[in-house]
Amino acid sequence: MDTITHGFAGALMGKALFGGRDLVRGGGMTRQRAVTWSLMLGAIFPDIDVVRDMVSKDPMLIVTWHRSITHSLICLPIWALLLAALSTWLARVMKWEAPSFGAFAGLYGIGILSHILLDLVTTFGTMIWSPLGWSRPAWDLIFIIDLTFTVILLVPQLIAWMNAAEQSSIRRMVLLCVIFMPLPFLISIFLQNVGAPISRLTTVVATALLGAAFVLPIVGGWGGRVAYAVWNRMGFLAACAYLGATIFAHHAAKQRVQKFAELEHLQVDAIGALPFPPSLWQWDGLVRTPHGVYEFRTDLATTPDFMTAKNTDFADPIEYNLYPDAPGNRFVELAKRVPEVQKVLWFARFPVVRFHQEGAYSVVEFSDVRFPSVRRNRPAAFTYRVRFDGSGTVVSKGWLRN
Repeated sequence: MDTITHGFAGALMGKALFGGRDLVRGGGMTRQRAVTWSLMLGAIFPDIDVVRDMVSKDPMLIVTWHRSITHSLICLPIWALLLAALSTWLARVMKWEAPSFGAFAGLYGIGILSHILLDLVTTFGTMIWSPLGWSRPAWDLIFIIDLTFTVILLVPQLIAWMNAAEQSSIRRMVLLCVIFMPLPFLISIFLQNVGAPISRLTTVVATALLGAAFVLPIVGGWGGRVAYAVWNRMGFLAACAYLGATIFAHHAAKQRVQKFAELEHLQVDAIGALPFPPSLWQWDGLVRTPHGVYEFRTDLATTPDFMTAKNTDFADPIEYNLYPDAPGNRFVELAKRVPEVQKVLWFARFPVVRFHQEGAYSVVEFSDVRFPSVRRNRPAAFTYRVRFDGSGTVVSKGWLRN
């Protein structure tokens, strides 16, 4: 999950569950504010591993290092204690009102745990047992970036802030409307460009809901009578309900993928139902077989014929895509021995191998169908290419960027 959403989740927990308050406001650092900062920073902290990615010249760190020891349940107590020690020292130096060392450690631990769990629900995989084990569990409930979930985490905090000061609530409401109501239109343009468009109706409804969320609490002043913590608790419960809905949706989608594999008589090596943005209803079914990966996309808002028919004589054929592996040859076998390719294949859950000639060169490409191409004439993310000359010597290798 993206780092910004992690931060929103940590801040929401601080305000909803531990008496935290807004991060920045007049009056300096208070104990309540320190609670929110601790949970937010703890929820962001595991993504500090990207710093090594940025300064290192090793292009494989994105699959071998990211989401490893900083995302580890084994190492979580270490990070919580270190952050607590740093925060206690800083609070003493700055003479801030702050929680005790033990409270700091607990808050940071909860924030880090929230990050680990929210990364587990995505499709990327998280090495939660590192350094004792290097597997990448992934629960496939939410896409790596889920704007709906981000909004659910953020908007209740904004409403609570808006209604916290009665004398300035209208001014704050206008500010929020000006900043946030254009966002659905900007996001729809972005999604259109990356191949995950949303309808105009969805955009209009999202804008109307945002406007209503900000305006309605001001009408009659009732929003100000709802306690600050209650607004945030409602947001926390809404976020939990959304995660619960993804569990049921994932179960329903995986049932369809399994039925598809059964009806197509596929020899299944791996199977999964992955969320397909931007809607909770859209899912990408993937089935790895010995000769390639089958992709079956399904919309939970409709029921396909094969889920209700009592025999295999359907009115409509099942629509799917097949990403076949290239036939084996000596260049494919040589490529599989390249150390970087072995790391790619360890990371990939639904790998596909392609082979083609580029003049005198033989080219082998490895990709993971979990990460499809989002723009025309652009390679899929996490596509690794190895180029050989006629003698089988590696001429070039690396991630395909353009």
